[in-house]
Amino acid sequence: MPTPPTILKRKIVARSRLFRVEQLDLRFSNGVERIYERLSGAGYGAVVVVPLTAAGEILLVREYGAGSHRYHWGLPKGAVDPGEDVLVAADRELKEEAGHGARRLCALKRIYLNPFYMERELDIVLAEDLYPESLPGDEPEPLATMCWPLARLSELLARDDVNDAISISALALARDHLAARDS
Repeated sequence: MPTPPTILKRKIVARSRLFRVEQLDLRFSNGVERIYERLSGAGYGAVVVVPLTAAGEILLVREYGAGSHRYHWGLPKGAVDPGEDVLVAADRELKEEAGHGARRLCALKRIYLNPFYMERELDIVLAEDLYPESLPGDEPEPLATMCWPLARLSELLARDDVNDAISISALALARDHLAARDS
């Protein structure tokens, strides 16, 4: 794997409650220098949870997306609190957003939301052996939930209201993990 460019200078050029825009002055291995910008998160990472019921159904939540100004069906997700273990954060988010906890949690993969423009990492966690338990969350309104058979995943992904790239990639990873585990 090639060596990343040298960071000559790093500067915060804008800041909000959730993000910082960071300017990076870079020198590549061939001597070419460029200025890049990236979004840096203010937190400790995030988790997305693939909750799987005993009946083989995915537990989804419907949530408002400010980026699209629409409601979308997707997976429970949220920030990891300072010092919080990823699996603990996944179980907490599942309780806050979907009203369920999980007795079995398995970290599937750590991904970047967009490695070209964002520093933010996200852990994908499979949650099984679900049970009802709710925690108060930070959502401004109650989230609707629905269960969808994993065996009909392609139909779910064809829906117009299922278009969150994070949820889609997490569902594909979980499907492949489960197929390999159960074969």
